[in-house]
Amino acid sequence: MTPELRPLFDAQRAASLRDQAPPWSVRADRLRRLRALVREHRAAIAAAISADFSNRPRQETELAEVFPTLEGIDHALRHGKRWMRVRRRSTGLWFKPASSRLMPQPLGVVGIVVPWNYPLYLAAGPLTAALAAGNRAMLKQSEYTPRFAELFARLVGEAFAPDEIAVVNGDAEVAREFASLPFDHLLFTGSTEVGRHVMRAASEHLTPVTLELGGKSPAIVGRGAAFDKAVERILVGKTLNAGQTCIAPDYVLVPREQQARFVETARRVFASLYPDLGRNTDYTSIVSPRHFARLASLVDEARAQGAAVERLGDAPADAASRRLPPVLLTGVDDGMRVMQEEIFGPVLPLVPYDTLEEAIGYVNARPRPLALYLFEKQRADIDRVLAQTVAGGVTVNDTLLHIAQDDLPFGGVGASGMGAYHGEFGFQTFSKMKPVFHQSGLNGLGLFKPPYGKTFERMLKLLAR
Repeated sequence: MTPELRPLFDAQRAASLRDQAPPWSVRADRLRRLRALVREHRAAIAAAISADFSNRPRQETELAEVFPTLEGIDHALRHGKRWMRVRRRSTGLWFKPASSRLMPQPLGVVGIVVPWNYPLYLAAGPLTAALAAGNRAMLKQSEYTPRFAELFARLVGEAFAPDEIAVVNGDAEVAREFASLPFDHLLFTGSTEVGRHVMRAASEHLTPVTLELGGKSPAIVGRGAAFDKAVERILVGKTLNAGQTCIAPDYVLVPREQQARFVETARRVFASLYPDLGRNTDYTSIVSPRHFARLASLVDEARAQGAAVERLGDAPADAASRRLPPVLLTGVDDGMRVMQEEIFGPVLPLVPYDTLEEAIGYVNARPRPLALYLFEKQRADIDRVLAQTVAGGVTVNDTLLHIAQDDLPFGGVGASGMGAYHGEFGFQTFSKMKPVFHQSGLNGLGLFKPPYGKTFERMLKLLAR
C-alpha cells in the first residue's frame, strides 16, 4: 500500500530545513549505503526485473543497469567533495577589491519519476546526483515493473530513513499526485506526451524540471563507414533490452545503394548474436501485452500501407512469452505511424538517402532527437553532421555509449527533453549554484550615489568610455 505522499514530503522538507548544508561525510555515507544496497542485492534485482519482463537475462541487467549504477556512484564518491567547493569568480575591475564566489547549495527535496525500461539505473542515476548534492529524495516507480518496485522500496526502506529517501509505488493517479507536490526540483524520465503533463503539474508550484524524454533517434550510415561493423553496432544497440531503450536507434538512414546489403548483413549479424533464437534466453521480452500488441500493430499497419517486412532470427513472434524478434522495414514513408511515433521496441525502419545533405535535411525536418548515431570514417563528413544537426547526445561509430560517460551530461533538447544530469552536471542540476558578492570595506562605490553632481558625471564618463 502506498503511503500518503504529503506526510512523506513534509517530513523530508522538515529534515532538509534542519540540515540545510550536510557535509561531505554525510553525503558520502548515503552514497555508500546506496552502493551497498545495489551490490549486495544485485542477483535479486536482476531476478525481479526478469520476472517483470517475462524474461530479461541477468547479464543484460548487470551490463545495462548494475554496472553503470555502481560506476556513477563511484564517480560521485571520487569527485563529489571537489564539486562541493566554493568556486572563486572574477570581479569586475570597478568593483575591486570586492570578491565574487559561486557557492553550491542543496535545493532541498527532489522528486524523481522512474520509468519501467531500466528501473534500477534510471532510479539510482538521478538519485546519486541528488544525494551527492546534499538533497533528500522521493522516487515514484513504474507500475509496469511491480516486482522490482516492491523489492527496491523494501531495500531502500531498510537502508535509509524515510526523511532521507522515500520510494512510493502506485498507478497513474499516484504519479499525478506525486508530480503535483511542491518539490525543489523534479526529474522525469518517460515519454514526451506524459512529460508535458508532468511539466504542467509542476508549473503549479513553479517547480523546475528536468525532462528526460525520447523521440526518434536516427542512425546515419555514411558512405565511408565500416559497413559490416556499423550494422553490427546498430543491431546491438537496437536489440539491447529488445529495443526498449530511450536512446535506441529508431530508424536508419542508409545510402540507397546499400539498403539491400544492410538487410542481408543484419540477418547474418543477428544470427551470430542470438543463435537458435527460439531457445535463446539472452533475448529480452517485451514488458507487457499492451506494448507487445502496440509494436505488432506498428508492423502490421506499415505492411498494409506498402512497407516490406524483413524479419530477423529463426523464431516467430510469440505473444504468450512476449518475445518479438527484430523486424526491419523498407519502403516506409512519413505517413506511417511507425515513422511518426517513437518505436521503443525491436522494429527498425530503413530510410534510403542519396546525398549526405539529404540525410541531414531528413533529421532536421523532424523534432530534435534524444540521440544521434553516425557511422563514418571521413573526418569532414563527421564534422559536417555534428555541426549541422542538433541532438541530445551523439555517439560516433557506435550506439548508446555516450550515456555511459560520467563526465558527459545526459539530456535531451526540444521535444526530447530539457536539462541534463550525470556526474558533475547532475550535481549542478540538483544544486543552487548561489552567486555571492562580498563587498570590501575599501571601495569607491560611494562616488555613485545621490546627490548626483559633477563628480558623478565624470565617473560615469569613465565607466561608459
